[in-house]
Amino acid sequence: MIEARSSFAQAQGAIDAALARFADRHLAFLRGAVGDAIRYSLLGQGKRLRGIMLLAAYEAAGGSGDASELAAAVEIVHAYSLVHDDLPCMDDDDVRRGRPTVHIAFGVGAATLAGLAMVPLAVRCATDAAHTLGLDDADAAEIVAELMRASGAGGMIGGQLLDLEGEGRPLALPDLERIHRAKTGALIMAATTLGGRAAAASESRRRALAHYGATVGLAFQIADDVLDVTATSDQLGKTAGRDLALRKSTYPALLGVDGARQRADALIDDGCRALAEVDLLTPTLERIARFSVERTS
Repeated sequence: MIEARSSFAQAQGAIDAALARFADRHLAFLRGAVGDAIRYSLLGQGKRLRGIMLLAAYEAAGGSGDASELAAAVEIVHAYSLVHDDLPCMDDDDVRRGRPTVHIAFGVGAATLAGLAMVPLAVRCATDAAHTLGLDDADAAEIVAELMRASGAGGMIGGQLLDLEGEGRPLALPDLERIHRAKTGALIMAATTLGGRAAAASESRRRALAHYGATVGLAFQIADDVLDVTATSDQLGKTAGRDLALRKSTYPALLGVDGARQRADALIDDGCRALAEVDLLTPTLERIARFSVERTS
């Protein structure tokens, strides 16, 4: 377990450094509240789980370069989603990662523009990263397309819309899972898929990585729902009990806390099995999957 923590910390540090380099290179021209808001969002503390998953998938698929910049591109998209998710017109939250949310610190207008600006910044970061890894223009374009699909109408944005529409009314389990496979799962699935693509993995291996990412992504959201009702705000670094306050359907509400945990564990088993079938299940990928449901924040 000490080795696992060390490995995760090393990957997290590499992603943080890549984000800092990118910010220094591309945000110097963007001054004022919007630029400050972007830096605040990108360079604040975070698990970097999506980026770490990309690095682990890249390594498992035989990649030998430094993919931290590509991992940073995924984290830029994730950061943008958090900025917008916290806005008053969305989940209206005041705390994220143990500090004021971006719109509380810099204002709603600056937060909205910062989130928008991070989308093309992620495209630039992903394109630069693909070329740094020696990929050709076609592969670079496909990496960008995959990242944008995950963040667009068929992924995070579509899932967020469904989530807003579902507030205040009961949802059946298939409807709830449809929301979270898009809102949370799509970017996690993209992270593992991009790791495989950057390492030139075969189509069957990329499919297995996509399946693993999709199952871990949904399990991660189930764990979030459980933590929302079992953990404190101090433990989470954000406001606990928000799902209840917003009258959202949740996995604990539909399945009970124990049932939700069992569903998450079953998803993790399924995802790891898919990787094992194509000889891609590394100890790191399995530890990441288990961490996604066993975490306490």
